[in-house]
Amino acid sequence: MKVLIIDDESHARNVLATLLEEECNGIDTIYQASNLSEGVSIIKSKKPQLVLLDIEMPQQSGLEILDYFKGEPIDFKIVFTTAYNQYAIEAFKTSAVDYLLKPIDSDELKSAVNKVKAISENLSVKDKILTLEKSFQQLALNKIALDLPRGIKFISHDKILFFEADGVYTKVHLINGSSETICKTLKHFTDQLANKPLFYKPHRSYLINLKFMDELIKKDGIHIVMQNKRTIPIARDRKDAFLKMVNNTF
Repeated sequence: MKVLIIDDESHARNVLATLLEEECNGIDTIYQASNLSEGVSIIKSKKPQLVLLDIEMPQQSGLEILDYFKGEPIDFKIVFTTAYNQYAIEAFKTSAVDYLLKPIDSDELKSAVNKVKAISENLSVKDKILTLEKSFQQLALNKIALDLPRGIKFISHDKILFFEADGVYTKVHLINGSSETICKTLKHFTDQLANKPLFYKPHRSYLINLKFMDELIKKDGIHIVMQNKRTIPIARDRKDAFLKMVNNTF
């Protein structure tokens, strides 16, 4: 069997290739690709039977593989490799998509490879991936994805107090008193939550959850006191729009 590993991290590819070589029988060729377009070229030229595909890569999500096979059959098996935490596991299960959680466990890898060899499934790969996309879209309605060094954590909107810009990073403050520093700009979250009326940007450095405002202080301008007693400034040029929005919302 020929196997292709698509992952933007070279270390992750090499570790997975080593596990395949040492733990899985019947594999004679292992290809590697660092991005989706490179991987698709290998798929079309080398015809691997199994593709181990990272679902989260900087340029393109692994789910976008369908864009390269419009009108064409997918005659290879896909197993997604992912660092998603428990919040996303139900999305994989609901979609009947095979996945391996990083760091990859050798026994689970062997099981996935053996499954590819042994069974023929009724539900097409395309149908599964489309169902998985819908599952993640549903998940995104009420939660936001935070990219952490240990993986991706999904946080309910109702657990976020406010976002705070920190250069090219953003600090996410949660109602339980903890915070997470994310390697994304504040604009990333502002754009992502643009259609969520309870999130408001009163200042270029803050995006707040209006649900957790405790008090407005009118002294040297206007400031918002959040539920955790943190004071958030309101930019002078946003004061009138903010007060109007508050009067119309509450």
